[in-house]
Amino acid sequence: MTTRTATHPGPFAAAAPAARPIPLADIAPWAVFAFVVALILLYFVSTEQGAFALFDGMYVHEYVHDGRHLLGFPCH
Repeated sequence: MTTRTATHPGPFAAAAPAARPIPLADIAPWAVFAFVVALILLYFVSTEQGAFALFDGMYVHEYVHDGRHLLGFPCH
């Protein structure tokens, strides 16, 4: 019979790996990409077919209509 002590925790115990910080240079491109995508989505929900429109017709407006009201943007 084996006993487990503080110096011998058992055959399957492993030390937890140390957490390493993620370098800012690795995060920056993804943060810029997410920011650009968020701005594009904000444009389509808030402005498209409202005061300013890049596309003809009401297709974009109808597609984001419920999201526009959910976020509190008036559209009509």
